[in-house]
Amino acid sequence: MKKEDLPQDDSALKIMTRELMYVKNSEGKYTTDLSSGWDVKTNALDNAWDDIKERTEEARLAFIKGEKSPICYFMEIKLMDIMILSGYTGIWGFNIKRHMKPNVFKGLSDKKLKIYAKAFEISLEELKYFKG
Repeated sequence: MKKEDLPQDDSALKIMTRELMYVKNSEGKYTTDLSSGWDVKTNALDNAWDDIKERTEEARLAFIKGEKSPICYFMEIKLMDIMILSGYTGIWGFNIKRHMKPNVFKGLSDKKLKIYAKAFEISLEELKYFKG
């Protein structure tokens, strides 16, 4: 891509960062330059965030219906899956799956819940008394 063709479209990350890209200068040699964004990439990121919002809402509704514990919701909010949460907490994946069941969650000790709360960067009270 030529330097003058480098996309400078608005992006969701424009305020925070710019992307370093390789371009050809007027002499035909490769160099680097900064791009503020590209519409195609912005659309892809927007679609990804829409999917995340949808999964988060599904987890919230599952909690309200009594199908899932707050762990499921906070995992979605923090963009975690079971393996990532297991890595942060040291709790085995099959136990995390069990703890996603409301009746199992209610029986967890404060010590165990504090581990989850720390991983989710919330207070113990926020986790225990989550209302959806």
